[in-house]
Amino acid sequence: MGQQMEVPRRARLNRERVLEAAVTLADEVGIDALSMRRLAQELGVVPMALYKHVADKEDLLDGMVEAIIREIGSPHLDSGWRDAIRRQVLSARSALQRHRWARQAIESRSNPTPAVLEYQDSLAGIFLAGGFTPDLAHHVMHALGGRMWGFTQELFDGSANPKADAQPPAGPDAQAEMFAHMAALYPNIVTIATATPHDHDSVVGRGCDDQFEFEFALDLLLNGIEQLHQRGWTSAR
Repeated sequence: MGQQMEVPRRARLNRERVLEAAVTLADEVGIDALSMRRLAQELGVVPMALYKHVADKEDLLDGMVEAIIREIGSPHLDSGWRDAIRRQVLSARSALQRHRWARQAIESRSNPTPAVLEYQDSLAGIFLAGGFTPDLAHHVMHALGGRMWGFTQELFDGSANPKADAQPPAGPDAQAEMFAHMAALYPNIVTIATATPHDHDSVVGRGCDDQFEFEFALDLLLNGIEQLHQRGWTSAR
């Protein structure tokens, strides 16, 4: 009797595997192209099989955001609140840079999930453990805003609208003409835009070192927060 060929067993489908596949697919095609049908094809199952593990597309996105939050990791309080917050925020930024769709997914969530609340609670806990009053910590969390997730609304920031069509670069003559036109109409913008070298010749911010600008603003914010904390600031004043 001949030996029967052993058919490889398909890994059992569960929520973790569904979310892992969804994150990988979104990394490849973007969040807008992600669908339950396409995800099912990637996993080699019928779409209805996914609904045993995720209720709908919104539940899928909630789970994907939670998966990104898990990549951020836990805060380290051994070096003080300021360094802990800075490292946590930059860790969040690294996670979002690995998954370019994550910002859009986070901003689209209408209700905070437990993972989102746990992350925000961990940041609030850093401030409270650092001796902040609940009042100051409240306002500081508002000041951080989206920066706690590693992103911020920059000048002419196209990352919040990934569907926007990128414009092809203009030729040298057209760029020179545009620059002269901008300099005549908006001299102050041109002055500050050309004060720092850029990778590109745009006067509206393209080519800026995004990581440098993010860390510059984060440190500026943390410095101000530290001064308020040292002064015993309260909103009652």
